Amino acid sequence: MRRIPHTVRPWTKGVRPWANAVRPWTSKVRTWITSAPGTHLWLAALFVTTVALHRMSPEFEEEFLLQRSTNIHELSTDPLRVLISSAFWTDGGTWLPYAVLYTLFHAPAEHWLGTPRWLTVAVLAHIGATLISEGVLGWAILHGHAPQSAAHTLDIGVSYALAGIAGILTYRVPLPWHLPYLAVVLIYYGLPLIAAPTFTDLGHVAAVLIGLACYPLARARGPRRYLDKRTSSGVRTPT
Repeated sequence: MRRIPHTVRPWTKGVRPWANAVRPWTSKVRTWITSAPGTHLWLAALFVTTVALHRMSPEFEEEFLLQRSTNIHELSTDPLRVLISSAFWTDGGTWLPYAVLYTLFHAPAEHWLGTPRWLTVAVLAHIGATLISEGVLGWAILHGHAPQSAAHTLDIGVSYALAGIAGILTYRVPLPWHLPYLAVVLIYYGLPLIAAPTFTDLGHVAAVLIGLACYPLARARGPRRYLDKRTSSGVRTPT
């Protein structure tokens, strides 16, 4: 076995205490990530697509995203394709805010619900809010309340799924803070709809309501993961 030179040993001895001190934290981070695989795989995919967008010219980027948009034109042409692809691209080219939001909302929800039920809520919110908002927009176009060009608007992103997850997390917030939490969520998404309504704002409110309507999934018994091991004290679990 190769012996470590005498001059290196003091350096390795100095590093070892730091490594031992950091190891518990790295273990917690690893557990947090691996116990919410869906959240972090989705976040990794968004990072790749965000990098790809930065390499596109503005003209090509607009056309590229329009082909993956859940607007009325694309939904009437190939609904399944755009409903899936729109959830992996963002309009704005920034990734870090999504990393923060996914850590605050998606990861805790996946830890609590388990991956299948978390994904079910996210998909229902994404698809349901899209169909509701675009359906109302189609009605507005048909009756002359919106221009025909609105059928080709850019509508991509993950905000509907995020709003739905924020809604269902109401049932995870400890008593008595669940009602103030819900009030903040409804105010955050509802005020834009009241002040200067757009069809995207309508979609956000619809997504929150879909998340709240998923209460049976919150009640369902299933494997409890990260949060149940570390935050069982004082936390309300729906029964």
